Amino acid sequence: MNAPIDSRQLRAFCVLARTGSFTQTARELHLTQSGVSHSMKALERDVGCLLLNRLGKKIALTQAGEQLLQSAQKILREMNGVRESLGHLGKWGKGRLRLGASTTACQHIIPPVLREFKESFPEHAISIEPNDTRGMVSSLLQHRIDLALSLDPGNEPQLEFHPLFADELFFLVGTQHPWAQSKRIERAEIPKQSFILYSKNSVTFRLVEDYFRREQMVLNTVIEVGSMEATKELVKLGLGVSILAQWVARKEIDEGSLVALPLGRRKLQRRWGILHWRGRRLNLAEETFIGLCESATNLF
Repeated sequence: MNAPIDSRQLRAFCVLARTGSFTQTARELHLTQSGVSHSMKALERDVGCLLLNRLGKKIALTQAGEQLLQSAQKILREMNGVRESLGHLGKWGKGRLRLGASTTACQHIIPPVLREFKESFPEHAISIEPNDTRGMVSSLLQHRIDLALSLDPGNEPQLEFHPLFADELFFLVGTQHPWAQSKRIERAEIPKQSFILYSKNSVTFRLVEDYFRREQMVLNTVIEVGSMEATKELVKLGLGVSILAQWVARKEIDEGSLVALPLGRRKLQRRWGILHWRGRRLNLAEETFIGLCESATNLF
């Protein structure tokens, strides 16, 4: 495999082709005329053909030289473009932030956070990958995202969990449901209900299943739904009972279309936070995003 052509020689060649003079080229590049001459001879040896016809103090390109000039100009433009792009990244506010977040967080937490984030980093490129906790863990480990706003995934030794807030899960029922009418729940009635729950592969489903197993109950009838919005609509229609955090259904609870009731004497709580690679030093933009998430979730 041939070694790549020296970029400094290409640059000198392009300047020489433009000026047609070793003297002028040496002046522009702050080199000696002898240095430019030696550089061109080395380039010709490297490519294995004559590039320049020397006509006294002037030069003219050979056919090979004309062909190289087209390629060299393109290469140098691309190199300058790369340098400029990298230079922009070093300036204040430039860069990217690749986020992962649950669809619920995308709807209720991310928008106000990003609105404030863009005030400090207006030229930052931001991308958001909606996913569940396990999907976000996978994306982090594959370096597809930088930060994930998610539930605590548990034992993930390569990742660090920065806690933000804890929420509590409640039964969520429609206004015509008997539990909503009586404001109380008979323990024996719980296993008889049809439950509308988020994906069985989710961390929340596992937490709910573990909770009722400890209560020595099995939720026999479960409708699995992949959307929180669809879940709430099905509950409103009286098709079943769901188990959600109140902040996820704050609008519906406030307007009276859904009613939240405690699961029992023992609470079921989840931990939310920011996930990132363990030991990786966060940059200013990432630290700012985490700080804004902390402020936005203080009341959760």
